[in-house]
Amino acid sequence: MNSRTQSSYLIYFLLIVAVVTMLYMGVTQNKTSEQALTINQVAQAVKDGKVARIVIEPEDSLRVIYKVGTEEGVAYKEINATLVEQLISLGVSPENLSSENVKIEVEAPSQWTGVLSSLIYFLPILFMGGVLWFIFRQAQGSNNAAMSFGKSRARMFSGEHPTVTFADVAGAEESKQELAEIVEFLKEPQKFIQLGARIPKGVLLVGPPGTGKTLLAKAVSGEAGVPFFSISGSEFVEMFVGVGASRVRDLFEQAKRHSPCIIFVDEIDAVGRQRGAGLGGSHDEREQTLNQMLVEMDGFDTDTNVIIIAATNRPDILDPALLRPGRFDRRVMLDRPDVKGREAILKVHVKGKPLEPAVDLASVARGTPGFVGADLENLVNESAILAARRNKKSIGQSEMEEAIERVVMGPERKSRLISEEEKRIIAYHEAGHAIVANAISEADPVQKVTIVGRGQAGGVTWFRPDEDRILMSRKKMMATLAMALGGRAAEELIFDDITSGASNDIEQVTRMARSMVTRLGMSAEMGTMTYGQKEEMIFLGREISEQRDYSEAVAQQIDREVRKIVEEANKVARALVKKHRKQLELIAKKLLEVESINREDFEKLVPAPSGKKSGTPQVA
Repeated sequence: MNSRTQSSYLIYFLLIVAVVTMLYMGVTQNKTSEQALTINQVAQAVKDGKVARIVIEPEDSLRVIYKVGTEEGVAYKEINATLVEQLISLGVSPENLSSENVKIEVEAPSQWTGVLSSLIYFLPILFMGGVLWFIFRQAQGSNNAAMSFGKSRARMFSGEHPTVTFADVAGAEESKQELAEIVEFLKEPQKFIQLGARIPKGVLLVGPPGTGKTLLAKAVSGEAGVPFFSISGSEFVEMFVGVGASRVRDLFEQAKRHSPCIIFVDEIDAVGRQRGAGLGGSHDEREQTLNQMLVEMDGFDTDTNVIIIAATNRPDILDPALLRPGRFDRRVMLDRPDVKGREAILKVHVKGKPLEPAVDLASVARGTPGFVGADLENLVNESAILAARRNKKSIGQSEMEEAIERVVMGPERKSRLISEEEKRIIAYHEAGHAIVANAISEADPVQKVTIVGRGQAGGVTWFRPDEDRILMSRKKMMATLAMALGGRAAEELIFDDITSGASNDIEQVTRMARSMVTRLGMSAEMGTMTYGQKEEMIFLGREISEQRDYSEAVAQQIDREVRKIVEEANKVARALVKKHRKQLELIAKKLLEVESINREDFEKLVPAPSGKKSGTPQVA
């Protein structure tokens, strides 16, 4: 019987005692509230012939019942003698006490009367005893909780009925191959031990957020069919000193008892950051927890068959002692999936969802460069929501395409009220982006142009690359700069004025041009050098400043080169907008008419130049 059941029984017992006591008190109160009589009054009533019956009750009292009415009274004997002797001594004649005139009855005492009477006296003691016992149990439970404060909070999954396997993980084939060996280590450890191989003690999963690190760790557990301990790095550290180290010890003790097994520590950077960078010096709680983890990881025997899998998206801030061989022997990279990986991930997430036959997942995959698994799962979910909102029974290509825009930019803002003049400016601005992109061979094809606002943007021009790229050439970057400045050039050409609508474009152009000069060595005057050193805070995990390791004269040169690159791109954008003004007018008028133009309609209105596909520059 557990403590919760015992507490429930105690509460029920106290409630029963309280109810019985209230009933008994009610009966006693009714009796005491009756009219009180003295023995002389009883004797006088008997003389006058008013009494019909006298009941001698167990409490040594009399219940007098009158002949007329239902009035009752109670009298208490004053001397220890029989009732008849008392009444005769008070002047009552024997004739008045005959059975024809007054019936005298003796009420037998009830077996519960004594119990209830005793219970009334012992009720305060019972009640206080119950309260003290309940307090003691609560204190004991709190004591147990306090004693288990240093216990590990890891959740263990048996692995007998896996919910996730390698078949549920797509777009990470190389990572699955690396971890497939871990599964083989756990299933057949002797195969490796007899050759003198040491089983890896730790595997570090590294990759951007949403790439499937946690999912892949669950798949390893499901494939191996062994116990799986899951815990977050932040669950080790508490405000009390020594708790984190105690939890680490307890976790590894549990793992040894359930060997072979897997320990998965999610977001290990919460506890594994570099030592010596904390506010508390080298003795703060987080570093004690890390020290204990380092000791436990290096203290495994070769036959324990316990493997640690940890996940992080910031391996650069982890302590070097944590990353050395013997602790985390392997580092598995989960990068953003390529176009084939994205298509495979989409196929996994559309299982069980009704799709229209015309849905082209390959096209959706091409239109989502940079998306990770979590983004693609959200994309499929958003498309299903859109289809349900439109009262459709299946998901179509249009829902997929719109879901991409919703995931990246947010929902459309069709209800936003703008004047006709502003609407016209936005149409020419977006048409300028599209015309410049269409005229430059290195630019990505135009996927969609719309003047319906999304997020903070008044209009959007989408560009879809035909293939994923890892490297970015200088020509490609210059084409991107000109493409971004095409909207500003169109405003200047058509309205002979400029607006604030290009503020975000200018910001992106300036940032890219400065990166070309100071980071990528794409300036002939500045040469192939890196200027400035980035500084990061370990606990912030991002760049907070840039240390200038160059002179003021070099800074002026950098500014001149950045301005030169931006002006060169702006010159190209102006020339192309002026050269293709008729196409610019055509696209802008179509946008004012239908608000959105997709890729097919755009290519019908403005065919791509013949040299664009062959790679010949079209910016002259």
